[in-house]
Amino acid sequence: MALSRAQQARPCGESTRLLPQASKLLELPYSSSDEDDGSMAGDLLTAEQDAGTWSPISNKPSSFSRCVRYLAFCWNLLFLLLGLLALAVGVWGLLAKGSLWGERLAPLGSDPMLLFVLAGLGASTVSLAGCLGALRSSPCLLRFFVGAVLAFAGLEVLGGLLLLAARHRLRDALRDALLLCILRYQDEPDLRFLVDEVQRSLQCCGLGSYRDWETNLYFNCSAPGVQACSVPASCCLDPWQNSTVANTQCAFGVLRLGDVAASGVVHLGGCVAQLSTWLRGQAGGIVAGAAVLVLVEAAGVLMALKILRDID
Repeated sequence: MALSRAQQARPCGESTRLLPQASKLLELPYSSSDEDDGSMAGDLLTAEQDAGTWSPISNKPSSFSRCVRYLAFCWNLLFLLLGLLALAVGVWGLLAKGSLWGERLAPLGSDPMLLFVLAGLGASTVSLAGCLGALRSSPCLLRFFVGAVLAFAGLEVLGGLLLLAARHRLRDALRDALLLCILRYQDEPDLRFLVDEVQRSLQCCGLGSYRDWETNLYFNCSAPGVQACSVPASCCLDPWQNSTVANTQCAFGVLRLGDVAASGVVHLGGCVAQLSTWLRGQAGGIVAGAAVLVLVEAAGVLMALKILRDID
């Protein structure tokens, strides 16, 4: 009985000694799973942190920034169209007069239409850079636009300061310019149109008097042709025939007459004094126009800088 009990107790003892081992064996999977879960959680956290380092954060622009961008695009598009219009007018004028052909390349530098070409080309180029820079959010184009506008503004300010400093010499420069217009009156249609408009609007003739037209080769009394000893029809007191048709021969032979007789046909006074008086009267309008131009340029620069700040 004792032996049988010992034999019976032996497997029971062995079973009791195996219980901790079995419990340990049973606990191993749970402990390993916990460690695996911890390692997996750590790996996921590390992956999220790594993903956060390279994944881009989409900063959606505010409604004000989008409004500024669209306004800058439309603003520059308007000036782009104006620049292209000025460029087209200048090129059309050069082609109509044949200034772009080989025999007319020499006077091209003094052609007034060249001013339209250069101004239109510069304005359209800068405005195109502003349009594309605002549309594509390109910092390079926007910086080019800002730099070009600031350069133009600097040139305008410098030109204004030079005019103020040399205002006493402006009268002589104006006289020289009008003298050149008189000498090339028949050669340049643009100058002829400009001179005629000035003489009609200001009711004047020549530089200092109507006799300044004697310096023109075609109006000189020694020149051949029917226009000898004459002045342009824009000098006439009444340049119309029957108030309907322009009379281009109203001033023929005026230089052969005396001042008293000529005063009944043409304006005797010159355009230099009249133009100087008109410029002094328009000083306020000129200053206001310059201020508006500066505000327009400043608005374009500020919008471009706002877009650049949003990009940065």
